[in-house]
Formats: sequence, C-alpha cells, structure tokens
Amino acid sequence: MHPAYSVIFFTTASGAGYGLLIWMAIAGTLGVVPPHWGIGFAGLGLALALITAGLLSSTFHLGRPERSWRAFSQWRSSWLSREGVLAVATYAPAGLLGISWVFFENLSGIVVVFAIGTVILSLCTVWATGMIYASLPPIRSWHQPWTAPVYVGLALASGGVLFHVILAASTGVTWWTAGLAVALVVVAFILKTMWWQTVDGAKRSLTVESATGLGRFGKVGMIEAPHSRPNFVMREMGYHVARKHAKKLRTVATYLIFLVPPICLLLLPMLSTLVALPVALTAAVSAGAGLLVERWLFFAEADHAVMLFYGADKA
Repeated sequence: MHPAYSVIFFTTASGAGYGLLIWMAIAGTLGVVPPHWGIGFAGLGLALALITAGLLSSTFHLGRPERSWRAFSQWRSSWLSREGVLAVATYAPAGLLGISWVFFENLSGIVVVFAIGTVILSLCTVWATGMIYASLPPIRSWHQPWTAPVYVGLALASGGVLFHVILAASTGVTWWTAGLAVALVVVAFILKTMWWQTVDGAKRSLTVESATGLGRFGKVGMIEAPHSRPNFVMREMGYHVARKHAKKLRTVATYLIFLVPPICLLLLPMLSTLVALPVALTAAVSAGAGLLVERWLFFAEADHAVMLFYGADKA
C-alpha cells in the first residue's frame, strides 16, 4: 500500500492525543495531579489539539473532502463511520471535563462521570480506528486479531509519554506513574512484536488462480496488462518496500518507541525539574518519530489482493 502522509499523521497524532486524554482523565479524578487550571489547560489542550489536527488531516486523503460528512451515516456497517461518530462524541465529555478543570478547578462529583465517559469513548475511538484496517480481508497483514490491540497499546504508551511531559513541567514525576508508563510501553512492544511475527509468518495463500477462480484449469498467467499506464489502483495499492529496508526501519522504530522513551521515563523521578523537562521532551520526540516510522511501515508493507490482477504472484 502507498503510505499516505495525511493518514500517517492522523493515526499517529490522534492516537497519542486520545492516549494523553485517557491519562489526564484518570490522573485528574484519582488525584494524581492537582485540579490546577494550568495543568488541565496544558494536558487537555494538547490532547484535544492532537486529536483535532489528526482528524482534520484525515480528510486530506479523500477525493471529495466536502462529502466526508456522509461517512457518519454508515455506522451500522462501517468501522470508519463508527470511528467518526465516536470521535465526535468524545468531544462532549472531554469538553465538559475541560471546562470543569480549567474554569472551576473541580474534578469531583459529576465531573467523575465526564472523566469516565472520556476514557471509554477515547478507547472505543482508537479501537475503531484499528478495526478500520483489521476488517479488510483483501489486505492480509491488516486482517488479523493483533491490529486493533496494537493501535490501543501504542495510543496508551504514547499518551503516557506525553503525560510525563506535563508532569515534568508541573508537579514532578513519581516512580509509580513512570513505572506504569514504562509497563504500557512494554505491553505495546509485545503487541507490535506479535503483529510483526504474525505478518511475517502468515501464509500468502491468495494467488491469481484463487482470485480468478480458474485454478482448476491449471496455472493462470496474464496475457497483457489491464492498463497501458499506471492508474490509481497501481499507485495506491501496488507500492512495495524492499524487505531489507523494512527490517532496518523496524529496528529504527523499535529503538525510538520502545527503548529511548522507557529509559527517559525511568530517569525522570531522579531528576530536578530543570533537567526533567528536557528529558521528558526527548522521550516524547523520540516516541513521535518512532510512531511515524512504524505507521509508515504499517502501510508500506501491506499487500493488497487486487495486485494479483496486475502481475503479483501471491498476496
């Protein structure tokens, strides 16, 4: 698949934004951070900014962005539509939580309900994003049970890294929050490793014979190309990244997401505020860069079954 930069930014930014929103909602209502308006403004503001920027960027990949509103009507059958509905619905409890936190510095009473709604809808939205890809049988690497959990795991892990930037700049980092964030990074690493192993080990069972239904007659070959010049399908679905490059990029993503941030997080409780903030920012930048590489590979390594009609042997 051809990696669309708008979709890469969307899934990376919105995932981190929803992860940070979850961390802020839980930390605020449990008293991990004080109900100070500045902390709420910084944390919730950053989360909602990332979510909004990601959602807006996703429309850039549409041929007719002005018709994107129609996607909301297909929520009974489409994970894309469900994601849109859930994403919009999340703004309601998140907005009420933000108003209570920033303007009234109140995180008790009915505000707890707003926080719970924010957490549930955020998780459901990220899960729906993953299911958009997991529900596509023509793309073997996406159509597997690990895809949606990977999206959720990376969202919570990246959100935890961003949350510690807020902590480093305000109240300071405690061992237990840093440990929890590291644990989520480890869980995300396990999920992503299982995803990669499943992709690499899965049998490429789709062939030209099975796609055309002519396998009973023997080997099927293409007499001439379907088109005389490259078209949309070939550009979008026929992209291929060399295996040796994919392995190198997987290593880069692993170091940037799953090695540098945990090391930085474990250092934060031992550092002064002046030093902790740059270290926390280093973790966030590293995680963000790694997620961009990981998400680019997610699309670049995907083989679409339609390419069997354009000369591919298997998919």
